[in-house]
Amino acid sequence: MKLLFIHGAPAAGKLTTAEALLRRVNGRLFDNHAAIDVARTVFDFGAPAFWELVQTIRTSVLDAAAENGIPLLVMTFVYVDPDDLPTFELFEAAVQRHGGQLLPVFLDCSTAEIARRVNNPDRLARRKMASEQSVRAFMARHRVAAVPRPDCLALDSAANPAEANADRIIRHFELATD
Repeated sequence: MKLLFIHGAPAAGKLTTAEALLRRVNGRLFDNHAAIDVARTVFDFGAPAFWELVQTIRTSVLDAAAENGIPLLVMTFVYVDPDDLPTFELFEAAVQRHGGQLLPVFLDCSTAEIARRVNNPDRLARRKMASEQSVRAFMARHRVAAVPRPDCLALDSAANPAEANADRIIRHFELATD
């Protein structure tokens, strides 16, 4: 299995890029919020055991996808350096344990552009971070960065539309198109 790990700040265009990519290649989407939404059915966001459940769901999904021959899984994630490195390494280990390959993609986006995008009605409907104040506070508190891997593809999601970034990902990782 190949795990295409699209990461970046909230509202950087991870899901939009993943969807554009999946219109061109055969794969499955594991949106970061799928695990969060499940955990919210049991716990309040951030409550004790919330993130532990989210982590269990994420690693279970990766293991199940690899064990069942999913050729390409596209996963979205907000990676905060260095806090999320152990989590990323768990994902990487799960993929490698099954002989798979992790393909990291970082979507870089300015805080000003993120603040412009964050009010999107789709974000509110999906219970994502949806206020300019909350995203500016998040960006001030956290270092959103590319995962520390030399093969990480960094793309500018403010300068390039999702379709163009999807094309770059396909070419860079030599993904077979439909």
